[in-house]
Order: sequence, then structure tokens, then C-alpha cells
Amino acid sequence: MSSKIRIAKWLAVALIALIVGAQFIRPARSNPASIQSQSLAAHTQLNPQVAAILDRSCVDCHSNQTRWPWYSNVAPVSWFVIDHVNHGRSHLNFSEWSRYERDDAEDLLEEMCEEVKSGAMPLSSYTRIHRNAKVSAEDARLICEWSAAERERIASR
Repeated sequence: MSSKIRIAKWLAVALIALIVGAQFIRPARSNPASIQSQSLAAHTQLNPQVAAILDRSCVDCHSNQTRWPWYSNVAPVSWFVIDHVNHGRSHLNFSEWSRYERDDAEDLLEEMCEEVKSGAMPLSSYTRIHRNAKVSAEDARLICEWSAAERERIASR
């Protein structure tokens, strides 16, 4: 047996051991308890069309109601998925909408419009796998119209 083949076999064994070992490093996948009275739906006039778009395209990363796919159990992919969800929740969490001050809520509503209109959200890494999460121009228009109406409603209080 040549030394190149022997080295290749050892590298393959080491790679497999590394992949198996990585499965034991498991960041927490969580869905913290949600209280409906604190949610976006409870604090805004969310129409059914926009609610459906948000559920389809945003809720997995921006709420405490993440639907964890099977691959979120397999390292190292799980590390990226969990990090994206945690980051998304820290920036905007529909389940904890009541914690936002009035100005912050207005800013987040405006940012939601800007992000979907520009195509920055949902992330392309998410829509590659979840094709039904893509936001169409019509979806973005509906979100922006709703967002503008909500900002006006909040400002008039």
C-alpha cells in the first residue's frame, strides 16, 4: 500500500471522527414560552394577509415559535441555524412585541418594510431551503402598507 493511500485513509478516519465528535457539541435549540398578550398580533392591527406572510417568511427566526427542521440537529449546520435564530430574535421578536418602547416599535416596523422591499429579508440562506418563504413584490407591498398604517396608528396615540 502506498503512503499516499495510507495518509488518505487516516485523513478520512480523522474527518469522520471529527464529524461524529461535533455532534456532541450542541447549542440549545429553544422556543421560550410565549404569552399571546405580548405578541405582535395582540399589539397591532395585523390583517390576515400580512399575518400569513410573516408566518411563512419571518416567524422561524423572529419569534419564539421556531419550527426547527431536521437539519438543525446535525452539526455543524445546527450551529449556524441556531445562531441565525438567536440573532434574529435578539433583533426583532414578534412573540415579545410588548417589550418594545413606542419609538423602537415604530423603527422596527419601518425596518421590516425596508428589509423586505430591498430583498435583504428573509435571508437568502433561508429561502434557498425554504422556497415558499420568499417574499414577492406584492408581499413586500402589503407589509409596507401595513407597516406604514401601524406607524401612523402608534404615532397618533
